[in-house]
Amino acid sequence: MQHHFLFGTMAGLALLTGVSCESNNVKLARTILHDPALEYVDSLAHEVVRSGFNAGDGYGEVWIRDYNTFIELAMEVMPDSLIRDNLLTFFRFQGETGDIVDGFIGRDKAVETPDGYKFRYSELEPRYAAHKNTVETDQESSLIQAVWRYVTRSGNRAFLKEKVGGRTVEERMEAALNFLQTERYDRQHGLLWGATTADWGDVQPEHPWGVVIDENTHYCIDIYDNAFYLIAIDCFTELTSDNAAKVRWQQVADGIRRQVREHLWDEEMQKFIPHIYLNGSPFSEDLDERAICYHGGTAVAIEAGLLTRDEVAAANRMMVDNVRKSGAPSIGLTVYPPYPEEAFQNKGMGPYSYQNGGDWSWFGGRMIRQLVDYGFVEEAYTEGKPMFDRVMKNRGFYEWYRIDGTPSGSGTFRGEAGVLYDCVCALRAWAEAQLAE
Repeated sequence: MQHHFLFGTMAGLALLTGVSCESNNVKLARTILHDPALEYVDSLAHEVVRSGFNAGDGYGEVWIRDYNTFIELAMEVMPDSLIRDNLLTFFRFQGETGDIVDGFIGRDKAVETPDGYKFRYSELEPRYAAHKNTVETDQESSLIQAVWRYVTRSGNRAFLKEKVGGRTVEERMEAALNFLQTERYDRQHGLLWGATTADWGDVQPEHPWGVVIDENTHYCIDIYDNAFYLIAIDCFTELTSDNAAKVRWQQVADGIRRQVREHLWDEEMQKFIPHIYLNGSPFSEDLDERAICYHGGTAVAIEAGLLTRDEVAAANRMMVDNVRKSGAPSIGLTVYPPYPEEAFQNKGMGPYSYQNGGDWSWFGGRMIRQLVDYGFVEEAYTEGKPMFDRVMKNRGFYEWYRIDGTPSGSGTFRGEAGVLYDCVCALRAWAEAQLAE
């Protein structure tokens, strides 16, 4: 699943200066291994994930797209039975057409309000109520990726044959993929669709809250949904024991890859376009949306193997330049430039707020991990440093950060903990390999 390690900037610098590649790499390796901020992230990440599975202090639910990013860390500090039960709970709420809910919460805490979530109940799961944010198209992909992480790390392939309501986990995983192919697939473009959001976000602009598709929704295609789907297909084809299914889904993935490059990649600007609209744009005609860069979706696209190494380098330069121009704390900056004040009815989505230009280590860290995997280790460490340092400075993981670096949103945000811990592990593994040579 992971990409090949390639020569990074340190190697190129060595060729130009005559300094040995080894000495530069060894120096960087020692810096990484002796950085107290990385040690602090490691220690605190274990502590916060040991305390529960909900997304953070501001959330009562266990969310699948959060759980997917800290499940491996949770496996280090939580009983295997709880890890498996959470995964199975999402399958117990699976819809008849294969869809997956966002999150679940104790039935006694599931209080419906006129403007709140509409809860889903299941005879298979009497303990919880669940809900689904319908503007998203990533819940199914998130659960499949989480199962892959669990099975790959634990070696427990028998989990795939566990039955939920008479169907195995493996069968339910394929049903989730089928839901996306039948209910969220645009045949004209050969890609998945969702509601309009900012990058990977879950808030549409046409409503004061904005998490449910309604008559005002503008449907579109974006890079995040499709890249995340590709990763999920790769996970499923690696796990499935059905060779015919393996071939069938690999053909689907090949088609998605071709269509992404044809329809979403802007070769001239070396970036992904924000949206292809299927029933018009919700934004003003004065907004040049093609000028907006999506950092999170780009990082996920790199993870899906959609960009060449040269394009990864160009994407990283774009992110660094956007940070410089915006004054943002890190490449966790979601979008740049942000959408204007009037673009979203949700008051939390003003410029440089929340998913509209807020700084999220939850996604910025994914870019750091990809930089390591592609051999840009010096850049990975340098650009990851602000994310590691602010955890130490603020003595905690926060959902997102404002343009001035102020922590915002939910505290004890486990998604950030999981992603940054993954970055620390990747950087340390590289560093230890350098010193072992």
